[in-house]
Amino acid sequence: MGSTLTLEQVARRPGRGRWQLLGLLAVVIGPMLLASAMYRWQFWVPQTRSYHGELIATGQTPADLGVAGDWGDAVDDEQPRWQLLVTSADDCRADCRELVYLARQIHIGLNREVARAGHVLAHGAALPADYAAELQTAYPQLRLLELDGERYPEEGAQLWIVDPHGNLVLRYPAGSNGKQILEDLRYLLKISQIG
Repeated sequence: MGSTLTLEQVARRPGRGRWQLLGLLAVVIGPMLLASAMYRWQFWVPQTRSYHGELIATGQTPADLGVAGDWGDAVDDEQPRWQLLVTSADDCRADCRELVYLARQIHIGLNREVARAGHVLAHGAALPADYAAELQTAYPQLRLLELDGERYPEEGAQLWIVDPHGNLVLRYPAGSNGKQILEDLRYLLKISQIG
């Protein structure tokens, strides 16, 4: 006759239930332990970043740079928007003019998201009359603000991405790649629930 196992004999078989419990614990607790170890000893942590500019993580605002104007409020009864801010402590020389042109091209390149962003020039000295006239005709959506050159901490012209709350997010020096700036701004608009 064949041997049949009773319920008591099956319950007393050592090992099987224990291995199932250990396997279940390994599946549940293992990833948490691995993640904690990765954080603690900094291994398998990606060293790359997804943005191209210099991240401003200190909560600075354009006012900290010496820019006059309200950044947290709506402009012309519109919702607050992301801004491409070009700053120059002087009268906007060649590198500044290049960034103003780049900011406009990036703004245009946003396509359907163009209403969520704007571009601003903050200058520390009076603009030459011919360039001021050119800005009025060729850059009708550009906002002009004054910049206190004494408080401006940077050398040369800079392009900044400013969020709708008025916080500086990313900084780019003159000569930066416009496609990379556009990528960064598109990514920020994609993940942002504001502006």
